Order: sequence, then C-alpha cells, then structure tokens
Amino acid sequence: MVAAVLTGCSPDSRPPTARQEPVPAVASATSLRPAPAPTTTTTRPPARPSPARRLRPAKTIHGNISPKSVVASGNGRVIAQNMMYRHTVTVYDRSYRLVETISDRVELGALGGPRVGGPVRGAPVEAAFSPDGRYAYISNYSMYGPGYTREGSDSCSPGSAIDRSFVYRLNLRRLAIDRVGQVGQVPKYVATTPDGRLVLVTNWCSYDLSVVAPGTLRELRRVRLGTYPRGIAVDPRSRTAYVAVMGSTRIAVVDLRSFRVGWIEGVGSGPRHLVIDPAGRWLYVTLNGEGRVAKLDLRSRRVVARVATGSAPRSMTIAEDGRSLYVVNYRSGTVSKLRTSDLGVVQVVRTNRHPIGIAYDVHGGAGYVWVACYSGSIMVFKDS
Repeated sequence: MVAAVLTGCSPDSRPPTARQEPVPAVASATSLRPAPAPTTTTTRPPARPSPARRLRPAKTIHGNISPKSVVASGNGRVIAQNMMYRHTVTVYDRSYRLVETISDRVELGALGGPRVGGPVRGAPVEAAFSPDGRYAYISNYSMYGPGYTREGSDSCSPGSAIDRSFVYRLNLRRLAIDRVGQVGQVPKYVATTPDGRLVLVTNWCSYDLSVVAPGTLRELRRVRLGTYPRGIAVDPRSRTAYVAVMGSTRIAVVDLRSFRVGWIEGVGSGPRHLVIDPAGRWLYVTLNGEGRVAKLDLRSRRVVARVATGSAPRSMTIAEDGRSLYVVNYRSGTVSKLRTSDLGVVQVVRTNRHPIGIAYDVHGGAGYVWVACYSGSIMVFKDS
C-alpha cells in the first residue's frame, strides 16, 4: 500500500525540474530589516455566500521562487515556503507586493538550538500562523551544513539514517527567524491550535507527531502515528487534532489533553491534506492514492461524499462561511471550487504548472485565493 501511495504521484517534496542548491561557504543568520506596519484593509465578510461567487484572476506573482506552500495570516500577511530550491520564505502583503525575502540560513545555537560549528540552511516546506498572526511556524524538510550530512528523503522509515530537522519561528514584526526547535525526521505539515497552546508537526520519516511549545519551541512529546503522516486539522475548541496518515487508508484522531490516539478507518487511499469546517462538524480530505476528495461527518466518523476533482488533488482551503472548498489539482494544472454541502463542482480555473499549495484570505468584502505553483509562481484569484 505504501508503494502505491508513493509511485502514484511525483515525489511529495520536489518539483520535477528543480535542482538542489549547494550550501554557500559564507552564510548570514537572517534578514533583520524592520517590517512595515501590517496591512489594515477591512476584513468585512463578503455579502454573498461563497458558492454564489466566481473566481477571477487578480494577480500572478513571479520572482526567485519555487513555492511548495502558501499561507495567509488573516491580518495582511501571506507567506510562501520555497524549500531547498530557493532556501527562502517570501512575505507578501494584500497588494501582492513582495515585502521581504527571508533566508533559511541560521545559527542554530543563537536561536535555541544546538551549536554545530557554523551556519546551516533549512528547506521550508509548510507553515502555520499563530492565532494572533504575530508569528509563523515553518517546517524544514532537511538541514544542510556543519553536522548535517544525512539528507531527508520521501522514501524512508524510522530506521533510516536521516538527520532530525527543525521548525523555525518567524517573527512577523521583525521579519526575522527568532527561534528554532528540533523535531523529527523530515517534518512536513505544521499546525497551531486555535487557543495558541500548541504547535503540531508531522514527521514524515519518523512516523510520528511532534507536540511543541510555541514560546520556546521545545518538543513536549512525540505521538506515534504510522506510515507517512502529513496533513493536520484541529477542531475549533482545540481539543482534537486529526492527522492524515498518507501511507494508509485512515486518519488519526489525537486527544490534545491525554494524547491518546483513535482512528477513523476506511477513509480512502493515501489521505494527504485535511481541512475542517469553521463549526468543527465536517472534515475534508484529499486522497492522494485515488485522486479524489472525501467529506467526513465527524459525529459518525463516516465518509458521506466523494468527488474526483482532477489529476493529483493535493492541498485545499475553505471559505470563511464554510460553504466552499478550493482544491489544487497538481497534474491537471487547475483549482476546483466545490460546494461543501454535496461536493458539487461549482467552478474550475486554470493555473500555471504544478499548483501545490493554496490559501484563503478575506478582506474588502471579497475572498482571495492564493495558489502556489511549484513551477515558479503564485497566482491570486478574487472570489466575488
């Protein structure tokens, strides 16, 4: 089953034409340029329900980027993670302007990590904002530099000789990485609990979940999950985390008080990404192994609907009213907008090659869907 998940798509972390960049001999810690004041555009919700709106192109952002993911803070900042192909995090405002390019080069020992004899570089994969939008927590696929010689891989197990990696904390006011915390092998997805109490990180090769304190980035515990954990969704009351275990057909249900693990079985092949609706009733899952999206009723823990959206659906985001879902189809080069009530396809829009990350932002009476295209761009669609 694991082989089917991995061979059914291109590698989860690498764009087809990218090449790994060498670690430069000279390294600096990170950008320290003061940040401009956050964008203050009104966040009033759109007047019409999301299924009645239409996606229209608003902007395409280019530059020295190869974005694996994109996330929106909700208060004016959007960041993209550019892995080992650019070794950066790029920060944008709601006018689509590049605010800062932040290097992943750090002195671990100066930021709460081990002293390793010089600067190292990371490989930013995914990110999550703190509930107040002051910080972003960024997972790094691998570390590169002194003391780090066992690079991460998508085909691995807890017995693989792979270095543990780190989560960075990005201070959005200073636009600087101000803290690091060691987690497991090949951390992929990261989430924060709505109450701000915990940061959660799935470790692809360790087969577990790191539970991290947001202030110190100290790892509080590990929760064993199974083969290739990835996407995380946390319920609005911060009591339960749902984790997609991609090398299986099930989703882990983690009690965030006791850290006991239960299971939702028979979801489908290769669950990758999860989104929970604002009320905490419905869970949506991309099924990497079968190319579909599933809707789960969290009361009965059963799949109630499935739909094929395109080739290789990867990541999703949800509208502020919980009534529309937006899904990137990696191989099709499209975004599908779904009606959450029945997973009916409302609209399909074309994107640049290899859309892989997606984020939703609402302001000025409209929704905005940001799409990270691994081939080297970010596309923004206005949903109004």
